[in-house]
Amino acid sequence: MKILLQLNRLSNTLIKNYSTAPKSLSVLRVGEKDYPTDDYTNVTPKIISYLNRNLHLKKDNPLSVYDNLPPVVTTKQNFDDLLIPEDHPSRTKSDCYYVNRSVLLRAHMTAHQTELLRSGLDNFLMIGDVYRRDEIDSTHFPVFHQVDAVRSQLREQLFENHPDLNIFEPIYDPNNPNAFTNSISDPAKQSCHTLEASKMMETQLKNHLIGLVKVLFGESIQYRWVEAYFPFTHPSWELEIYYENNWMEVLGCGIVRNEIMVNAGSNNSIAYAFGLGLERLAMALYKIPDIRLMWSTDSGFLSQFQNKDVDAKITYKPVSVYPQCKNDLSFWLPPTLTVETFMNNDFYDLVRDIGGDVIEQVTLKDKFVHPKTKKHSLCYSIVYRHLERTLTQAEVNKIHKEIEIAATNAFNVVIR
Repeated sequence: MKILLQLNRLSNTLIKNYSTAPKSLSVLRVGEKDYPTDDYTNVTPKIISYLNRNLHLKKDNPLSVYDNLPPVVTTKQNFDDLLIPEDHPSRTKSDCYYVNRSVLLRAHMTAHQTELLRSGLDNFLMIGDVYRRDEIDSTHFPVFHQVDAVRSQLREQLFENHPDLNIFEPIYDPNNPNAFTNSISDPAKQSCHTLEASKMMETQLKNHLIGLVKVLFGESIQYRWVEAYFPFTHPSWELEIYYENNWMEVLGCGIVRNEIMVNAGSNNSIAYAFGLGLERLAMALYKIPDIRLMWSTDSGFLSQFQNKDVDAKITYKPVSVYPQCKNDLSFWLPPTLTVETFMNNDFYDLVRDIGGDVIEQVTLKDKFVHPKTKKHSLCYSIVYRHLERTLTQAEVNKIHKEIEIAATNAFNVVIR
């Protein structure tokens, strides 16, 4: 709530807005639309169940806001329009939820950047749910909520008080942009931009974001800028704050690559962009210990955020603490796989699909290669905990057995 109100002040326009898919399906329904499946399809039923939950639209959830941008995007939107190379690791099946080879659940809100620039918007926030395959623990979830922002300016806006300065170097012609090959070899700027334009945008960007974290975490918050690399911005930075005795990354940002601006029809502008995860900030601000709580409908959780002033100091108070149950699962891999080539995220998705939100954490406990047979084995430790009641060992054993059977069928493994 407080996070989003402060973000809204940064922009003039707010956009309100296991290899596991069953092999027999040739069509997958996502939302109200059917998509053909292929060898890239890896969206699981559990992940589909999170679509249209729209936590950021729900009254009293700590993530509340509005959006209307659909979460299903093309690979062109998610990667190509943002200059992400074909061999970039973020494109792999182990990182993303693919509907098929050309369609996926968006991995970041930046996937909508080009379409909104092309529509004529020059300053906007994009807010919505994003989907990434990841490990399972108290701070990671396959669905989280992200804010992306863009602010672009023409020369007369950027240099209102310095009409003699320009956005672009003399060798670059905005009317014929494709005749120029933009370079990012200079760490201070893109080769098409003047140093003055790049530094002016950098100063604006950093001042706005420092103002944001000071409002959220207090005027005395320590912060630092770390140089970073993103395919779609240059120069690029990450902002970290010193919070509870640790440096915590808050967001990534940078100057939008001019190629993206040109492809969106904004030939005469320069822009900055930033993106941040809402759950990370909300968990830090409100001392929420487990990201799964964001999906809770329990009144004991939601009532702590009801009808609160945006500047109210809220510290989450656990309704109650229920005990963990921990079971290990070991299996021999088939001859076609090794402990190095088996995709952990495939197993994590399978566990999540079977166990749902009672799965608190999954960790790879051991890798083993038999010295004589050379057979490869993996052992995972699975922590079960319900957020609203105590699980019995019998309940856990039943789920664990279902996971064993599913893993055997999906990966052709042999349970040890």
